[in-house]
Amino acid sequence: MKNPLSRLAASTAFALLGAASAMHAQAAPSGPKPAACPSPVPESARCYTGEDGAGSFYWIAIPQGWTSNAGRVLVMHAHGGPETGPPKLERSEEDLKRWAVTVKAGYAWAASTYRRGGYGVTMAAEDTERLRRIFVRHFGQPHRTLLHGQSYGAGVAAKAAELYAPAGGAKSPYDGLLLTSGVLGGGNSAYDFRLDLRVVYQYVCRNHPRPDEPQYPLWMGLPLDSKLTRADLAARVKECTGIGLPAAQRTPEQAARLKTIVSVVKIQERSLLGHLTWATWLFQDLVQKRLEGRNPFGNIGVVYSGSADDAALNAGVLRYAADPQAKGALAADSQPTGRTALPTVGLHAIDDPTAFVELENSYRRIRDAAGTGDLLVQSFSNEREHSYLSDSEYPALFAALLDWIDKGEKPTPEGLAQRCKALMPRYDTDGKNGCHIQPAWQPPALESRVPSRAP
Repeated sequence: MKNPLSRLAASTAFALLGAASAMHAQAAPSGPKPAACPSPVPESARCYTGEDGAGSFYWIAIPQGWTSNAGRVLVMHAHGGPETGPPKLERSEEDLKRWAVTVKAGYAWAASTYRRGGYGVTMAAEDTERLRRIFVRHFGQPHRTLLHGQSYGAGVAAKAAELYAPAGGAKSPYDGLLLTSGVLGGGNSAYDFRLDLRVVYQYVCRNHPRPDEPQYPLWMGLPLDSKLTRADLAARVKECTGIGLPAAQRTPEQAARLKTIVSVVKIQERSLLGHLTWATWLFQDLVQKRLEGRNPFGNIGVVYSGSADDAALNAGVLRYAADPQAKGALAADSQPTGRTALPTVGLHAIDDPTAFVELENSYRRIRDAAGTGDLLVQSFSNEREHSYLSDSEYPALFAALLDWIDKGEKPTPEGLAQRCKALMPRYDTDGKNGCHIQPAWQPPALESRVPSRAP
């Protein structure tokens, strides 16, 4: 099948984050080699590891009897992140352990580490598709192939669904799309709040960087030659806000600073350090290694609120203008168009501390504008987690998506909740997970949480 990415290769903006990643040093490819399945993957399953020839490592798990099953289903998993270090085989092993319920439900599972660390949605979509082809070459063509994207990987999966759409009489290699805890809508809007966090944190704490350290525009994340470690940053956050201490041990000044930051940026206390870490090292990777030092994020005209003195805050925070070329490059790489014919099911925790649930509203608007909103069913759960939701919810989503594909039975949030409850006796064996889908709940607009930017 002709790769549709060839139509975009001439675009300078796309090349910065997408096609240029192909220059990554390549290793000799290796076919899938048998490996011991990690617990809690069923002991009867067969597992394999390998390297795809472009720098990615992968894990594959195949349940017992899958090869001889006429209705065999493959789930291609796109993982979250992105991590900024080099790819490691252990990354996909962690995901296999986390989503072992996929194999327990009878589906084959495969996931790539992606060819390099750092940001690159289109690159990751390419790597996921490359692994799918490896799987087919060695284990045969599945009856159905589902694409599951988690967190940042949901953006990867959404992009792959568009890049590998039917073309020239050839069908898509994917039959359905599952997006969970998704960072959706593109990197531009999804990460704007992290610039807000950097400028508000610096206004309040003034220690990242400290006054006696070299100053730099905060959208850079961190100078490439900086020796700051993650432990150093955690110590600075603790020093300023008391994060890491019991609330009763924080000084009144620390408590006040913390309240200002989380109230203005509208993040949860437990996620402050994580978001600040991403706004440091992921911004460093994205801006300086992928966008040639250009800034895709701006806060000119943004009005911040929620502090004890909003006028002083807005007058005092650092302001930056986004570079149009950088914004365009990031959008070309990561922003979905909504143009996909794949039936799509989504699940997002209402109190997700990492990926705002309001991002689902952004994706809904993209799909509706593209005329594919009727192929999107979104559901929301009364959970407070990001990295993994209930054991019974994932099999319910997969099964509902397959019924939509094979039987034309479009799911509803009510039906997803009922199906999940029906599966609890099989998957929720310890009684700790349950089913939490709230059929009537709908997310507000992202603008209700993240202040609007200048065009």
